[in-house]
Amino acid sequence: MIKKTMKIMTVVFAASMLLSSCYSYTSVVGKGAQGNSQTTEWNHYVIYGLAPVGVSDSKQMADGAENYSVHTRQSFVNGLVSAITFGIYTPTTTTVTK
Repeated sequence: MIKKTMKIMTVVFAASMLLSSCYSYTSVVGKGAQGNSQTTEWNHYVIYGLAPVGVSDSKQMADGAENYSVHTRQSFVNGLVSAITFGIYTPTTTTVTK
């Protein structure tokens, strides 16, 4: 019985590690990025991302450009920080490409 439970737990753990993904979305403004100049900033949230503390401004990061792409994601490092703080502090990363 214990061996069967351990096998199931091992399979569940392996599946959770292999099938996990990072939160990500992309927004295109105007015609999208016309070059490869990038600006990256962290966004700061608390309580599992429910309350924003400091969120980056993509228009300001684009520095007046009319065509750019905004990619917001929770990277591995962001997820690691969130796990270490038990979800009290949950950052994301925003990258603006002009």
